[in-house]
This record gives sequence, structure tokens and C-alpha cells, in this order.
Amino acid sequence: MGAKNCPETPRQKMINMMYIVLTAMLALNVAAEVLESFKVVDYSLLETLKAVDMKNAQVYARFDQAYAENEIKVKEWKGKADQVKIKTDTLLRYISGIKEELVRRSGFKLADINNPLLSSDFYLVTEKGDTLILTRADELNIPSEYMITQKEGTELKERIISFRETLLSLVDENDKSLKQTIISSLDTSDPRVSLREGGENKSWEAERFLDKPLAAVLTLLSKIQIDVKNAETNIINYLFGQIDAGAFLFNKLGARVIPNSNVVLQGDEYFAQVFLAAEDTTQQPEIIINNRPVAVQDGIATYRIKTSEPGIFSWSGLIKYKTPAGIIKEYPFRQEYQVTQPNVTMSATRMNLFYRGLDNPFDVGAGGIPKENLEVTMTNGTVIKRGDSFIINPSELDEQGRRTTVSVHANIGGEKRLLGTTKWRVKRVPDPVAQVAGMSGGSIRKERLLAEEGVLAVLEDFDFDFKYTVTQFNIQVLGPGGYTNIWPSESNRFTNDQKEQFRILNPNSIIYIANIKATGDDGSTRDLDPISLKIQ
Repeated sequence: MGAKNCPETPRQKMINMMYIVLTAMLALNVAAEVLESFKVVDYSLLETLKAVDMKNAQVYARFDQAYAENEIKVKEWKGKADQVKIKTDTLLRYISGIKEELVRRSGFKLADINNPLLSSDFYLVTEKGDTLILTRADELNIPSEYMITQKEGTELKERIISFRETLLSLVDENDKSLKQTIISSLDTSDPRVSLREGGENKSWEAERFLDKPLAAVLTLLSKIQIDVKNAETNIINYLFGQIDAGAFLFNKLGARVIPNSNVVLQGDEYFAQVFLAAEDTTQQPEIIINNRPVAVQDGIATYRIKTSEPGIFSWSGLIKYKTPAGIIKEYPFRQEYQVTQPNVTMSATRMNLFYRGLDNPFDVGAGGIPKENLEVTMTNGTVIKRGDSFIINPSELDEQGRRTTVSVHANIGGEKRLLGTTKWRVKRVPDPVAQVAGMSGGSIRKERLLAEEGVLAVLEDFDFDFKYTVTQFNIQVLGPGGYTNIWPSESNRFTNDQKEQFRILNPNSIIYIANIKATGDDGSTRDLDPISLKIQ
């Protein structure tokens, strides 16, 4: 049972979207309308939290019932579910404590008979049942002070990480979908740096709690509580499903055939085991293959045949089994296998050579042999397998292809077999071309030049995702008396001085962009050819 059994409801999706929109509105103004909107979202989140809590309580009740019916079978999984409940409740109480502390530090009124709640009040119900009415929902300093300066946000992050790791440890390695769902819902990674926002590095804590009004922080903490509760839902449903995962339930008997491989190389041996799916240790079934009885041991017969020519071959048989009532039941079976000659095709999926310093995608085909049974090795580099494909990382240049050999092996019947080898060339990534306004030279209008931001390094007709960035260049303009004036830039962008020179240029003036250097994604630096532009 994976995360697909606990889908996010439309209501939850709507609440998440509302929170995102309201957070964005903070950049404009912390108006009363915005605070009112946060109040609405927070109350909706708390109602959702109650609903999820009730749903989880039903699952825990099912654990109790199953445990009462079969203690031995359920004990392990109920113990793990109880552990999840303790961890979840502890983390939720901790977050509730943060919310209460923020409200108490920011200012509140205690709701009672003499101070009843109004529809316009933004309030918080504590773990002890007290109702605190916020008096400063727009407070900015105290949340930042408590969560960032006093590092309560860091403590919260560490507790979420610990909770997430506990949940992940309870999930089987093969259930990648559920693991990814938990990792995504309890994500504590720092946000990506946005160049459009100035390229500032922000932590997970700062993004959520720095310079945010109290109303927004309380709403976000409620959302975190929902995420924690949903993660609990996913895990306990998964654990409940594991109670019967190891139990084998049979409603019929059937013949089963397990071959060493459905594809064998010419000259190798094909063999397969034949048995009845439900074993009875008191008697052995009778197994007939190709109209001949064969030996049976522990309910299993083995069919072997030496292959001599390629092609698709079939074989069949019958399993006879006596039921407790003395009736002979027959279970027929039929199986096919393919014999293929050893061959292998190898290709670099982008070009017919490798580039040093890049991840070179590499594809292998070996007739009918499944790709998961293939292994690729090489000299002069390393090979990484990703799914059904491979990534080649050459170590040294080898433009003649004399020292770079790729070999393909296949796992056939438990044995490692060499299928073929090929030689490959290794080149360095080509030099990029310096361009301004998509041009490497020629005539340009002054208006267009002034509209450009700088110099680009372009890899023309290169299929890999590899980039160069210009790190420096000089602008050279011929001045009065034949003197050449130079204005340098230490980046890929035109400086203010350079742009000022562009503005005073006359038609037919010549601009040289020289001393251009660019650095690639692999850290290498290249000297690029200069650019000559004539002002129209």
C-alpha cells in the first residue's frame, strides 16, 4: 500500500493554494483584509486537521481490533503504528506550543464570560483548552525574533527531519512512491536561489518565518501540522496493509515454470524448474514433460536441454496431483524460450564519440537479453547505470580512440558473459563562440547595441546541456588621433562606462570586443575569438 491510497483531497489542494496566494500578498501590504484572509485559511486548516485526526483514529481502532483477533500476526505492525502515533503527537504538541508562545509574546486577551469571542476575532485554542484572542495579528518583530534569532525555527526543522527519517525507516525500500510522498510533504530543504530576486540565499526557516506577520506564521504552522498528520495517515495505512502482505492465500492450485532465462545464447543450456504452486509435503506430484515422466524432488522438477541453433522453441507438460479426496487433478503448462546468437550494439545516444568532463548518455542493445541483465565497463573512464541507460564519464582525451574501450557483459543463467567490445574517441568540449545580439561580427544599429546586456558564449550545434559563461572582456574603440581606448569588464555584462561609450558612437564607428574569456560548467576556461561590430 503506497501513497496512492491516501490522495490529497480537493479541499486540501484548495487550502494549500490559498496559503500560497496569501503569502505572496504579504509582499504588497499587511492590510486588515490580508490578516482576515489568513484567519479564514488558518481555521480551515484546523478543521481539516480535525478531520484527518478522526480518519487516523479509525485506522488505529482497526489495528486494535486486528490485534485482538490475532495477536501474533498483528503485533509487529501495531507496535510500529503505535510508535508513529507517539512521534506524531509529540511533534504536533511541540508545534502547538510554538503557536501559543508566539501569541503570548505578541499580546493576547483571554476569552471568558466577560470577554466573549467576536466573529472578527483571530484566536488560538491552547493544548490546555484556553482560548487566546490575538491583539497584534500583524506583529512582525516577535515571530522573527523567536523563530529566527532564538533559533526556534531551526529546532522545528530538526524535529521535522527526525520525524521524517523515522517514518522512512518503516517503509520498504521497494515502495519508492510512498517514500517520495513523505519526503515531499515533509521537505525541509532550503529554497533555490532566484537571480530575479537578487540571488539571495535563504534558509528554510527564513523563507517561512522572517519578517512575516504573526497571522501568517500561525497559518503556516497549522499547514505544517496538516503535513505531519497526512504523513501519519500515509504510514499507518501502509503499516495496516502489511499485516496480510506476508500471508499467502490460495484459492486454487496451478502449474508453475521458472526458467533460468527465456533468452539463452546459442551453445548454452536452457533449463527450467516445474512445480505445483501449492506444495503438499505429504506427497509428491507427478510431472510429465514432453510426454515423458521426470524426476521430482521437494515438489520440483527440472527440465534441461542443450541449445544448438537460434530460434524460438516451445515445450509443455502436465502435473498430476492427488487431492485429499483421492481424485487425480491435472494441471497443464506450456512455455517458450528464445535462443539467440551472441551480439551486441552500442551507441552514444547523442554523438558517435565521447566528451571529457560530460555525462555522455550511452545505449546498449543485446538482442532479446533484458537491459537489466547487461553490464557496461570501460577503460579510460567510469560507467554509471541509470535505469535502462548508461552514463559514460571519460577520464582523459583520446582523439584517436586508441585507449578507450567499452565492453558489454550479460548475466545469463547466473553467469557473466562478454558480448562485445568497441573503441571510442574522446574529445574535449568545443570552444564556444562569443556573440552580442546573436552576432559574432558585422553591422549593428546603435539602438540595438544599447539594448543588449552583455556578451554571451554560445556552443553552436552542440546537443549536450553544457554552458559557458563569459567572465571578462574589453571594449576597444578607436578615438581621435588614432588612439585606441579600452574599457574592461570583469563579468559578462556591459559596464556603465562601456554603455556610455556606445551612446556617443557615430555611424561607421568600429567597436572591438577582445580579451574574451569564458568558463564552462566543468570549470575550464577558454579564450574566445574577438568580435568586430560596425555601427550603422
